[in-house]
Amino acid sequence: MPAHPALRRSLAVIATLPLLALAACGYGSQAKDNDTAKVAAGAKKIDGLDSVRIGYFGNLTHGTALVGMQKGFFQKALGATEVKPATFNAGPSEIEAINSDSIDIGWIGPSPAINGYTASQGKNLKIIGGSASGGVKLVVNPDKIKSLKDVKGKKIATPQLGNTQDVAFLNWIAEQGWKVDADSGKGDVSVVRTENSVVPDAYKSDSIDGAWVPEPTASKLVAEGAKVLLDEADLWPDKKFVITNIIVRQDFLEKHPKAVEAVLKASVEANKWINANPDQAKAAANAQLEFDSGKALPAKVLDPAWKSIQFTNDPLASTLSTEAEHAVKAGLLKKPDLKGIYDLTLLNKVLKAEGESTVDDAGLGAS
Repeated sequence: MPAHPALRRSLAVIATLPLLALAACGYGSQAKDNDTAKVAAGAKKIDGLDSVRIGYFGNLTHGTALVGMQKGFFQKALGATEVKPATFNAGPSEIEAINSDSIDIGWIGPSPAINGYTASQGKNLKIIGGSASGGVKLVVNPDKIKSLKDVKGKKIATPQLGNTQDVAFLNWIAEQGWKVDADSGKGDVSVVRTENSVVPDAYKSDSIDGAWVPEPTASKLVAEGAKVLLDEADLWPDKKFVITNIIVRQDFLEKHPKAVEAVLKASVEANKWINANPDQAKAAANAQLEFDSGKALPAKVLDPAWKSIQFTNDPLASTLSTEAEHAVKAGLLKKPDLKGIYDLTLLNKVLKAEGESTVDDAGLGAS
């Protein structure tokens, strides 16, 4: 089923300017040319492909992709097939890149994945793996907000209308018994849609009183004197919820399963290395952020942000269903048919080969 009209209008604007969107999000930026990223002597192309185009955000919640690029996991797995990275600032632009055949595989949040799948009637993308859980916080000005009930009447930023954090915050507001118009953000709380890159300046200028945002934006605010009022993980069973998935163009999956399997193998290896070497992994992710954006994160931001994220191959499919329900309750999405959104066949093949536990699609896999 289609998304809410306001979301469709937002997506339509982006869709009319695909090339501009790709330029703005840094499409075409190259992976760091270090020894580990170089093609091994005698390596062969996979599926005869010259390249595989991989998209991700400059967020620590996309740490698997950041580390995979920086440490050369993707290039090693793909042999002589070149990795071509593309960085994005928001989910709709990455979905447009998938739809316009500008990238093949991407790391992305659950809400844009749901919206992209439903908008194409289930024809354009599949979720093929998990990547991360957590890393989202409600951070506030402690002079204005001292308890959760004090959020009422305040101006709180979320990254974008209908994005993963926006949906989560609207759902939390409703659970407090407060009312907010989802489109305008007006009501018992003022929901101010603000790009993550702008949120710290908005906080410093007193334009907002807090924000429900992913890392590292949350820790950037804390570095400016804000306080963490709520960690979203505390609202979920076992403190786990999907924040980053891996998606693929369906036609690419059908034509080049070996290449997709190679990327998933690299992702599993990257997560294993991240969890075994947290300090080195944190440094590698920061180095890739610096390469992609020109600016590394200071330790006072990087350290707490990294600690709040769990890297996992499990897509936590049951939590995706719950997040979709939250979007429906908020009035941002008509009840979607998510049957078939997952294809975890290749991921589970990789996990079995690595001697690791397979993962479940919560009944939302292909029939």
